[in-house]
Amino acid sequence: MTARQIRAARGSTLRCKGWRQEAILRLLENNIENGERPEELIIYSATAKAARNWGCFDRIVSALRDLEEDETLVMQSGKPIGIFRTHRLAPRVIMANANLVGKWATADHFRELEEKGLIMVPGYTAAAWQYIGTQGILQGTYETFAAAARASFGGTLAGHWVLTGGLGGMGGAQPLAVTMNGGTVLAVEVDEQRIRRRIATGYCQRISFDLEEALTLCLEAKAAGQALSVGLVGNTAQVLPEIASRGLLPDIVTDQTSAHDTLYGYIPEGLSPAEAVSLRRADPETYKARALDSIARHMRALLTFQRRGAVAFEYGNNIRAMAKLRGVEDAFEVEGFIPKYIRPMFCEGRGPFRWIAVSGETNDIAAIDEVVLREFSGNRQVTDWIRTAHKHVVFQGLPARICWLAHGERGHLAGLVNDLVRRGVLAGPVAFTRDHLDCGGVARPYRETENLLDGSDAVADWPILNALLNASSMADLVAVHSGGAGSAGYYVSAGVTVVADGTEDSAMRLERTLTSDTGLGILRYADAGYEAARRTAKEKGIREISSV
Repeated sequence: MTARQIRAARGSTLRCKGWRQEAILRLLENNIENGERPEELIIYSATAKAARNWGCFDRIVSALRDLEEDETLVMQSGKPIGIFRTHRLAPRVIMANANLVGKWATADHFRELEEKGLIMVPGYTAAAWQYIGTQGILQGTYETFAAAARASFGGTLAGHWVLTGGLGGMGGAQPLAVTMNGGTVLAVEVDEQRIRRRIATGYCQRISFDLEEALTLCLEAKAAGQALSVGLVGNTAQVLPEIASRGLLPDIVTDQTSAHDTLYGYIPEGLSPAEAVSLRRADPETYKARALDSIARHMRALLTFQRRGAVAFEYGNNIRAMAKLRGVEDAFEVEGFIPKYIRPMFCEGRGPFRWIAVSGETNDIAAIDEVVLREFSGNRQVTDWIRTAHKHVVFQGLPARICWLAHGERGHLAGLVNDLVRRGVLAGPVAFTRDHLDCGGVARPYRETENLLDGSDAVADWPILNALLNASSMADLVAVHSGGAGSAGYYVSAGVTVVADGTEDSAMRLERTLTSDTGLGILRYADAGYEAARRTAKEKGIREISSV
């Protein structure tokens, strides 16, 4: 393993032949700077990578530095393949990651290819170089808990406690998301260093090594109506059943452990992280069997809490599907968070939009925050979030912000920011992107597209069309992923990035891409039979041909 430290470049000095290429290179570096295991190019979710290996990384950097303004770099599963002359408005980078032919889209075949160095796990934003640290999922988690508070607790989590697991690159947003909603949270994580990392970045307040202490802290905070987050070093498969056996009932129970990956992600009960590595190497089949046993026990505890009256939902980590494989036939009695709370927002084209100051200047994000507060002053959901984020979010790597903006709002903001870059108000260009968890960005039957009205949960045409349309709309980077390893075959997703460099060309690319991106997502839900999406399409002038 090559020990290397990568930090995203800051400032106004270009290493590439244009800001579009430079911004993309800085986003790649930013991914690794914020990665969970950067020495292995692993960004989050146990195995999701930014590049296939360090040799590929070096060739990507070299290619981006040499890339002309009318050329496109082609990437295949984290490996640069070639540079082609296209035109100045074409994407600078296009990529496909981990896409397997259906019959061969199995975990075993994926692992085979991965071991041969032919493929890699992409995650959502990892391989597409769009990860911005734990903040990237923070608002989505915040919005989910806010929706749960509105649905069940009068609009606030004050005086209520949440029990969850997993504090990795995705799950690490949970403690802060709960406390931002006024609640108390006990988050169980087997890896002590992950908890300490969340504390260092302000996402978690306390660490505990003792269940009694952790419960006392949380229950006292709940009784006092105080917001508190406690990370407990322990294994969810042991801790949750123990809490259930004591008759304690959290108000909300969910989970963000890496249950989708039973070899590299989920750590079986009774093993430390170091012991898990040893067993994984020595006997992978035994490891997977023990992980599935633990997942089943974990899932049964979630079901117990739900039947006793807790609000329960899966947060998209496939724990229900894995538990069902191990005999928990009623695992899907727990609903997924998308159909339970998020889908109405998708019908408006509202989702996790984000922007990154590639200059590295925090003042650029503060200036954009002010633009958002002014332009969307009538949208309390947006303005409350921006004020809260400005107060609580510590930047990781390049300064960035995420905000759930809807169709039309994204392009409007991006155009204004592009003008700020043009006039020199900002220190440098700004990259606009989004999570793949968005209205048109993914087909994932156990998450974003679970239980669609027309039963089209597994139709993957939509994210592929999304990528094709975004490339046609002149985005700077376009990606198509499929789930790999433990989640092989469970999703297909698309990612997009557009750079605001202050030029007229970027103004056009931003408007076309950001309008097309969410517009197609709205039509996806209109086509599935959602009247809210059909109304949005009509109100926004999206040219829907047929929803029948």
